[in-house]
Amino acid sequence: MTPEQLSAAIVDVLATLSGEGVLTLPDGVPSAVTVERPRVREHGDYATNVALQLGKKAGMNPRDLATLVQERLRQVAGVAGVDIAGPGFLNIHVEAGAQGVVAEQVVAAGARYGASESMAGENINLEFVSANPTGPLHIGGVRWAAVGDALGRVFEFCGAAVTREYYFNDHGAQIDRFSSSLLANAKGLPAPEDGYGGDYISEIAQAVIAKRPDVLDLPDEQAQEVFRNEGVEMMFAEVKQSLIDFRVSFDVFFHEDDLHKSGAVDRAIERLRALGNTYEADGALWLATERFGDDKDRVIVRSNGQPAYLSGDLAYYLDKRERGFDRCFIMLGADHHGYVGRMMAMCAAFGDQPGVNLEILIGQLVNLLRDGEPLRMSKRAGTVITIDDLVEAIGVDAARYALARYTSDSTIDLDLDLWAKASSDNPVYYVQYAHSRNSSLLENAAALGLAPESHPELLTHEKEGELLRALAEFPRVVETACQLREPHRIARYLEDLAGSYHRFYDNCRVLPMGDEEPTDLHRARLVLVAATRTVLANGLGLLGVSAPERM
Repeated sequence: MTPEQLSAAIVDVLATLSGEGVLTLPDGVPSAVTVERPRVREHGDYATNVALQLGKKAGMNPRDLATLVQERLRQVAGVAGVDIAGPGFLNIHVEAGAQGVVAEQVVAAGARYGASESMAGENINLEFVSANPTGPLHIGGVRWAAVGDALGRVFEFCGAAVTREYYFNDHGAQIDRFSSSLLANAKGLPAPEDGYGGDYISEIAQAVIAKRPDVLDLPDEQAQEVFRNEGVEMMFAEVKQSLIDFRVSFDVFFHEDDLHKSGAVDRAIERLRALGNTYEADGALWLATERFGDDKDRVIVRSNGQPAYLSGDLAYYLDKRERGFDRCFIMLGADHHGYVGRMMAMCAAFGDQPGVNLEILIGQLVNLLRDGEPLRMSKRAGTVITIDDLVEAIGVDAARYALARYTSDSTIDLDLDLWAKASSDNPVYYVQYAHSRNSSLLENAAALGLAPESHPELLTHEKEGELLRALAEFPRVVETACQLREPHRIARYLEDLAGSYHRFYDNCRVLPMGDEEPTDLHRARLVLVAATRTVLANGLGLLGVSAPERM
C-alpha cells in the first residue's frame, strides 16, 4: 500500500463521513491528503495530520475528527491499525501483504514507476547555461548544465513537453572584447586591458589563421570581424561538444544577434507601447516597470537611439511566448539576482503572470577543493575552472550527481578527492553500488534457476518493511522535486534508499546457502531486489547519471 493509496482511502473516508452528514466541510472534501513516513518507526508505517488541517474548518476538535477517521480507516483493506497521537495525528499501520505488494507494483511499472501526468499539457521552454561564447564553459555554468538538464528530465517524467534552449549571447561588448583579444594574440600583442586571456585564446587565434591565412593582411577592423565570426563559432562549437560529453543536449540554440537583425526588438517595443506601458523622457524610451513591482522604471531605447540591453530580453521573452510556450524558465547565476525584479515586471508588462508564465531560478557559486584547498586556476582557461577540468578530475557521473545534489540557492564546496573515491563515502558511488549489487544478485539468482515471484505477505521483516516504505515514497519525491523545481531531492532520496537496501541486504538473506532449498521467501525477496534496482535506475536517470550493472 503506497502513500497515494492511503491518501485516496482517507479521502474516501472523509467523503463518506460528509455524505452521512457526520462531517461538514465548507470547502468540500479535499482531493488528496498528505501521508508521510513518520520519523520514528514505532509510530507506524505512515502518518497523516489531516484531522489537524480540517478540524477548524469542520468546527470540530482535531482529536474528535481523528477518532471519526480512525474508526472508518481501520475497516479499509490492507490497514492493520490506526492510532491517534498528540493533538490529532493519525499513525497508520499497514498489513504486511498490503505493504509488500508495492514491490510488485514497482516491477510492473518498470521505467515508468514514479512518473505522473501532473504537468501534462504544459509546454515548457527551459533556458539554462547560456554562457557567453567568449571562453570555455566555467564551473558556474556547469552547475546549471547538471541542474537544468535534471529539471528538464523531471518535468518530462511528470508529463510536460520540454524544449531545452541555449541563449547564445553573440551581440554586444563582450564579443567585441573577445574578438579584439584574438586579433591581439594573433599579432603577438598583449591582450587588451579588458580582454580575455588563457591558452584557449591562442589556440583559437591560431585556428582562425589556419582557416583564413590572409586574415592578418586585412585592415584591423576587417581582421577583427573575421576573428569575431570565426572565433565565436569555434568557441561555441567547443562549448557544445563539452556539453554533449556532459550528456546535456539542447533542442534550440537561439542567437541574441538574430533578435536585433530580425526586427524582433522593435516588435516587442511596439507591443509594449500599444499596451500603454512605455513613455518618453529625457530623449529616451522607458518601460514603466515600477508599476509592476520593479524598484524603478527601465530605459529600453537610449537617447542616442540605440536599444538598451533590456530591449533584447523583451524581444526574447515575447518570441518564446509567440512560439507557443506556456511557461518560460530561465536559470541565472548568483550575479544576476538583482535582475529578477525587472524581468518579472517585464513579464507583467506584456500582460502575463509572473511566476506562472515566467519563472527565474538563481544558482549560487561552486567552489572546488583539492587537499582541502580551493582550486583557483585552470591550466587552459587561465582564470576559471572549466567543465573539462571538472570531468577530468572526477568523471561525468560524479560531476552531474555532485552538482545536482544540493539546493541551487546554496553555495557548494565540492571536495574533488571525495568525489573521485571508489568508496561509500562518495555519495554517487554509494548509490551506484547499490544498483550494481542488485544487478549482481539478480544475475546470480538466474544462474541458480531462481526467479522473482510475488509473495507480498511473506515480506514481514523490519528491514523489508523499511525498504518497501522507501520504494513507495519515490513518486512523491519526484512530484515534490517537480513542483518545487528541486531535483536535489531525488539525489538525497536515492542515498536514503541505498541505505535502506544495504541494511535489508545485511539482515535478510536473499539467496539460499549451500544445499538449502529455495523457498517462496527467497523468491519474494528477489521481487524486492528487482524493485529496488528499478527505482535506483529511474532516479539516477532523472539526474542524468548512469546506473552500472557492475562496478
